[in-house]
Amino acid sequence: MNRRTYQQRIFIYFFAAFTLFAISVLVFQYNREKSFKTQQLEARLGIISEVVNAYIKNYGISEADSSLNEIVGAIIPQDVRITLIDQEGLVMYDSFVEAYPEMENHLKRPEIQKAFYSGDGSNIRHSETTGQDFYYYARFFDGFFVRCAVVYDIEVKDFLKTERLFIFFMIAQFIIFGILLYIVTNRLGIIINRLRAFTMKAGKNEDIDQLEEFSDTEFGEIQNQVIQIYSNLKRTRDELTVEKDRLSKHLLALNEGVAFFSSKKKKLLANSNFIQYINMISDESSISAEHFFEIQEMEDIINDVEDILSSDVPIQSRNLPQFQYTLFKNEKYFSVQAIVFADRSFEIIIRDITKPEKRRLLKQQLTSNIAHELKTPLSSIHGYLETLMNSKDLDPEKISHFLERAFSQSERLNNLLNDVSVLNNIEDAGDLFEFKDIILKHVVDDVIENLEARLSKNNIQVNNSIGPGVMVKGNDSLISSIFQNLIENSINYGGEGIEIKISQSLEDENFYYFTYSDTGVGIPEEHISRIFERFYRVDEGRTREAGGTGLGLSIVKNAVQLHKGKVSVKNVVEGGLEFFFSLAKNA
Repeated sequence: MNRRTYQQRIFIYFFAAFTLFAISVLVFQYNREKSFKTQQLEARLGIISEVVNAYIKNYGISEADSSLNEIVGAIIPQDVRITLIDQEGLVMYDSFVEAYPEMENHLKRPEIQKAFYSGDGSNIRHSETTGQDFYYYARFFDGFFVRCAVVYDIEVKDFLKTERLFIFFMIAQFIIFGILLYIVTNRLGIIINRLRAFTMKAGKNEDIDQLEEFSDTEFGEIQNQVIQIYSNLKRTRDELTVEKDRLSKHLLALNEGVAFFSSKKKKLLANSNFIQYINMISDESSISAEHFFEIQEMEDIINDVEDILSSDVPIQSRNLPQFQYTLFKNEKYFSVQAIVFADRSFEIIIRDITKPEKRRLLKQQLTSNIAHELKTPLSSIHGYLETLMNSKDLDPEKISHFLERAFSQSERLNNLLNDVSVLNNIEDAGDLFEFKDIILKHVVDDVIENLEARLSKNNIQVNNSIGPGVMVKGNDSLISSIFQNLIENSINYGGEGIEIKISQSLEDENFYYFTYSDTGVGIPEEHISRIFERFYRVDEGRTREAGGTGLGLSIVKNAVQLHKGKVSVKNVVEGGLEFFFSLAKNA
């Protein structure tokens, strides 16, 4: 189509439109006439069915068996086949078949099905009983069907055919319209080709003096205007093309969402990230950059921009008004900045600052929690040492007791610092951990062996049913910390004489799924959703006595997530906790 002339395309488009119109009219008229003929035939058969129904109402169906032949011969044309069928599909009478009681059930016949659901129905098909093609028409009356049929022969087919005169008329109109359309488009094509020759010369910087063909026409005026603006447009177009290409590439490369608007708040330019971010912030989806001004969360920055736009104070290019806000929506933090230019157009920049903002808040919370957690062991150590320094006459047993307590608190302090270090390494330097193929059963067995003394002391049995063929790609230190923290959690808070079960429950193409459970005391249901939080304790006093840092389950969660898995927990009805977690086969 690109190689066809403008004349040819106009001709083809209009000709195709008229062709479609003509075909539509022909199809409509054909169907309309055919429907009219069909309705005529069905109306005739319908009248006959009404006559049969009136006869049956007067004399009953039982009388119809013996005497309906008389009315068929006297009133109803002999070429019309009458069949009575009860609502179970059994044939009660047929004017063409004497042995009608032997005919098969007719309930599934198409015309009977249509009549059953809509009152009447028709169908053209072959009769296996008579060996002829019939046009069937059936009506459903009170408890039975009256089916009238005529042999579908040449006479009936000719009756149902549509008249062809209208088709020939439309073809004639079609030819006349085609000739007229060709004449008109040919004249227009000549003028277009002349103008095309002129513009091609202008595009190639050739001689573009006034052409005689256009001197007294509207096309001549167009040519004169083109000559006047051509040189200026070419120069500015080249400059704008370079700048636009540079700006477009820059916007696409940005991680920020950027949009430029006119002083009337109409979009001038926007990148895809801008549309994505406003959809993340807004409660409604939109592909329009102007949707920014309908977002409720943007109300403050929009008001600031509108105050500048409505002000009469000139804007200095060296001191452009700028506004910046931080938004929190759908668990994400966004920085939204507006810059108003001297011509009162303005730029909106949206940045996703979720990661740095959450890291900042997390570090702030962690620092506060660490300071709080360090106070207790440090205060205890300080108190014991101060007592030893100021009480020179303490008996050796007391001195030994204070030293043991101070050493215990220093161990707790050391464990806390180690756990904090592990968490920081997972979050800040997760990519630096070395990953390799690990046979999980060996890691779990090593953890159980290392904790054997504490397990025996609390009479705890551990059943590790993970198979030797379960292999994941991960960091052996972090994998070990997952199971060590889970087992230590059971030792510290589960109680004595409990049983721990570790098993690999499911497997798919990418993950292994594991279950860790104990038969301990469990935890109150209201604490379930928070036990993976840092320094969260179900029972502050009991946890400190047990020596826990409050970071064990947080390490479990972060280590599992670093291996692309998920972890959850629930109370077991019989008692104890049950953890479910997954580890990627290839992290």
